Amino acid sequence: MSGGVITGVRVAHDTASVDAIESASGSGQRALVEELLAREGVSEAFALQTCNRAEAYVVTPHEAAGRAALEPQLSGLPAAALRWTGHEESLRHLLRVASGLESLVLGEDQIIGQFREAYSDARDAGAVGGVLEDALLKAIHVGERARTETTINEGVVSLGSAAVELAAAERPLEEATALVIGAGEMGTLAAQSLVRHDLDRLLVANRTLSRAEHVASEVGIDAEAIPLAALPTTIERADVVITATGSDEPILDPALLDSGGETLVIDIAKPRDVHPASDAIEGVAVRDLDDLETVTERTKARRAAAAREVESMIDRELDHLLEQFKRKQADEVIGAMYEGAEMAKRRELSTALAKLEAQGGLTDEQRETVEAMADALVSQLLAAPTKSLREAAAEDDWETINTAIQLFDPEFETGAVGPPGGIDPTEAEMPPEVAARLEDD
Repeated sequence: MSGGVITGVRVAHDTASVDAIESASGSGQRALVEELLAREGVSEAFALQTCNRAEAYVVTPHEAAGRAALEPQLSGLPAAALRWTGHEESLRHLLRVASGLESLVLGEDQIIGQFREAYSDARDAGAVGGVLEDALLKAIHVGERARTETTINEGVVSLGSAAVELAAAERPLEEATALVIGAGEMGTLAAQSLVRHDLDRLLVANRTLSRAEHVASEVGIDAEAIPLAALPTTIERADVVITATGSDEPILDPALLDSGGETLVIDIAKPRDVHPASDAIEGVAVRDLDDLETVTERTKARRAAAAREVESMIDRELDHLLEQFKRKQADEVIGAMYEGAEMAKRRELSTALAKLEAQGGLTDEQRETVEAMADALVSQLLAAPTKSLREAAAEDDWETINTAIQLFDPEFETGAVGPPGGIDPTEAEMPPEVAARLEDD
């Protein structure tokens, strides 16, 4: 039987630095899933890693075991960078991530593809069972609905994507060479937005080359990473330059840009990356943050309204998912209860029939009557507990469920039942007649 509760931990852009996210990512999401699955008490595992987040989830008998399994991955990370989630909160967060509500760019489309890939990696590793399967498929379903039924992914609201929209409005990006300077949040978003156009080449420059290589590897096309020191020989190849570093001083000056020919430079850095005199160079057009305001303001209100629609959608879908988990739990407990009753019935029936045979024997019809009476007694005696267990699960009344297990099966030793997913009463199959009765209820 499936069972367990989900425990999750994340290191994401809203709480952590790029370095912390990279540290939490380790050797990759597939390798992490396999590592987590091998840890004590873990029956299922899932990991999602992108430029802006590293998240991991495990299914264990209880939350304390989940935390113990996840903590080795977080060694050296500051506590302030971590966000832990229990079962229900993990479910809600997964729905929000797939819908784009947790993204740097509200409603962006790339995350749904990354989510599907992470789901595939976990399945291929044999790490997705009855608990995570329902949760992850529901998240993907909600993410798809959010993008087809609302306007959450229309327009732009980030400076990086706005810079690309402005560039596309001023000159064709098809077959162009684009250079992104800076591999932080805004540079990453600009690179991700640029790849939606049919570029000839994308270059990513950064002071730390490994970070530029990471962004280049994530954008989905054959991008090239270069160090900032290579700008003098690289910028002349660029038709469009988007710069977003954290430098205190300008990194692009007239002397550097003078050799580049026709170049559109969009500076979204604070303070500015481009020296003010650069705009006077013939063939060089410089745009700054003021030029981007009209681009971003057009869609902020529209996405905010769409986000509220998606939040309502998530509330409804989460309710359905939790009810599904609760029903599964109740059915597992009921199945265990019936299995115990069936074992007792068969034992006592065998004893009774043996005594009756010794007292003079039974006809086939008499044997069928005795067996039918035993079946009827089990069904009638367990009908009320079955109804009560269903109601208890719906109301999160796990004390009643645990009491019922102890009453109907005193030798039951698998431990207390917990919140959704936390049941593993027995490996026995539910009797077919019980399953059919549950489906009819």
